[in-house]
Amino acid sequence: MLERFLEYLRFEKKFSPHTLVSYRNDAEQFAAFLKDTYETEKPEQATAPMIRSWMAQLMQEKMAARSVIRKASTLRTFYKFLLREGVITTNPMQKISAPKAPKRLPVFVNKKEMESLFTQVEFPEGYEGKRDRLILEMFYATGIRRAEIISLKDADVNIYNLTIKVLGKRNKERIIPIMPFLKNYAEEYRSEKKRLGLKNEKFFLNENGSPLYDKEVYRIVKKYLGNVTTLQKKSPHVLRHTFATHILDNGADINAVKELLGHANLSATQVYTHNTLEKLKRVHKQAHPRG
Repeated sequence: MLERFLEYLRFEKKFSPHTLVSYRNDAEQFAAFLKDTYETEKPEQATAPMIRSWMAQLMQEKMAARSVIRKASTLRTFYKFLLREGVITTNPMQKISAPKAPKRLPVFVNKKEMESLFTQVEFPEGYEGKRDRLILEMFYATGIRRAEIISLKDADVNIYNLTIKVLGKRNKERIIPIMPFLKNYAEEYRSEKKRLGLKNEKFFLNENGSPLYDKEVYRIVKKYLGNVTTLQKKSPHVLRHTFATHILDNGADINAVKELLGHANLSATQVYTHNTLEKLKRVHKQAHPRG
């Protein structure tokens, strides 16, 4: 049933490979708990008290509330699938309430540090340096996700129209404008690919011509951000947060930012306005005569 469930998520729900790995891990952890605690190898036979006891155990083990919430979401989707397939007649997750997660503001790199990244950090000569710089420039200039930059095809990067076509979550396509300076970096990178004879439909490649993978993109971002910021998190998603925060700080319309980020709901974009609000509070306090 787990394999059928994952196929459903992959082909019908269009979940990303990264999300599929998380769902598989969550489901397998729950199955292991059922086997060890209740001596059953069939998750479809689990009851609400069994599920509740697993979540209670996770909380006792000091697992972060957000992680428990995600695991509950996995089970919620899994049991809806079983109900749809006729494997179960009642959904045990209907009686389960996930813990509330504390509100966290998105972590982002400040503007001076981002400026230092592109003006003071030295990138290596040759293919790797041109590729890595373009990756970082594109993350900050467009706010795209790591999975989106990995799946970007050569044909998706239109330097003449100054746009990139991105395949986002649930296989939704969107067109993102790029700044003219990115055209120059993209042309230099393509020239290096041609010089090395690298041929692949994917835009970003290793020196052996194979597409980049998740951990490699993460390593590239962490390496260069480590030169300019002391933030604990130095990931591609931090650059996505940075793009959204900075563009909103500079007066961008929130609905336009929503479209650029590929958010399904405005509420997902509004989280970035909290950083802007905090900045306004500081300015108000510092500038007002009675502050």
